[in-house]
Amino acid sequence: MHETLLDLLRCPFCGTAFDVVQNDALVSTETGIESGVLGCECCAFPIIAGIPVLLANDDTRRAMHLLEAGQTQAALLAVLGLDPARTAAFNTLATSPYPSCRELLPVLSPDAEGTYFLYRFSDPTFVPAEALIRALGVRTASRGGPRLDLCGGMGHLTRALRAGLEPVATGWDHTVVADLHFWKLWLATRYTSPGCAAVCCNADAPLPFGPNQFSMVVLMDAFPYIWHKRLCADEMIRVARPDAMLALPHLHSSRGDNFSAGDPLSPDAYRDLFDAHSPRFYSDRQLLDTLLEEAAIDLTQDRSAQQIGDEASLTIVASGVAPPEARLDIATPTDVTGTLIVNPLYAVEYAAGVSTLRLQFPDTEYEAEFGECRRYLPDPLRVNVDLTTSIQPMAIGPRYEELRRRRVLLDVPLGYL
Repeated sequence: MHETLLDLLRCPFCGTAFDVVQNDALVSTETGIESGVLGCECCAFPIIAGIPVLLANDDTRRAMHLLEAGQTQAALLAVLGLDPARTAAFNTLATSPYPSCRELLPVLSPDAEGTYFLYRFSDPTFVPAEALIRALGVRTASRGGPRLDLCGGMGHLTRALRAGLEPVATGWDHTVVADLHFWKLWLATRYTSPGCAAVCCNADAPLPFGPNQFSMVVLMDAFPYIWHKRLCADEMIRVARPDAMLALPHLHSSRGDNFSAGDPLSPDAYRDLFDAHSPRFYSDRQLLDTLLEEAAIDLTQDRSAQQIGDEASLTIVASGVAPPEARLDIATPTDVTGTLIVNPLYAVEYAAGVSTLRLQFPDTEYEAEFGECRRYLPDPLRVNVDLTTSIQPMAIGPRYEELRRRRVLLDVPLGYL
């Protein structure tokens, strides 16, 4: 954790600023604080693996006492929430020089959520959301200021939120991913979105940030699972600057049918919660259609609550100033910032100079929820180059841009698979 992050943080209970406690728990590196304790006027909270854990519960308190006793690894295990078998598996992987995110996920999340995160980069709810957030990030880059990915999980969308930001010399890139679950943030900072800052906190409570801090606040997927929705909406507006952009992609509607729906509201109710920031509604179905057919995100096609009708989900974009009303062209990225891989949804066979790719969903539940990815992931597919080894764009030739656009080839962070 870089110490400049403290300028943004406030205690979620008393609202006062934090100081770093000068005790035996403090471990600093060239890039920031690796472990330590934060104190405010009412509480103390641990910093574990560079992540402030701003929760008041037994596991957090135990972790803080372990830090103060010099037991850093035990403190990490306390907040990861692993049972004995998974603790043993985690410790075994931790001795490996470079365990991959794919190896760690079954240990940290042995249920369907781990599977969901592994294939996140190409699912049909994420694809238009990523394009939207990346385009808005570039469009609003001149406003400056940090950006917040609230309930950001493993930081997949955080990577898009960083679009348009200039490199900074403060040790972190002014994007913050916040989530209730420490293990997700631990993976985010190490694999999915290194360079971001992570804050472990509860979006069902006051957010641990001062007012008027962020130039963009994004919350994807999680809002229907939050019980205190009015508080969360008010808090998103509070921590955002007056000219900030708020975006809630893939918001479940109570008028439609959704897998794992949570406790969704009607479009009218969502509008009322964010009315102070002039919310605009967009059809998720139309956003995906326009992206696939025209390589654009069209923010001129906002809809009323009545026009959303019984669609399963919608996207809200709001701003305290004039909200965006533009058609944003989406260029296919062709550079490689991490590692170029074949989408892990494909099984790949190579013979006689041809790679044959066939879709292979991890289970029937995943296929039922995300099978719409067939709209852009061809099946089967043949490519006249060996895709079972290290992939070089030059070797693929003129099909390279198409394969990137259709998410057949993915640029994933180092160590992701």
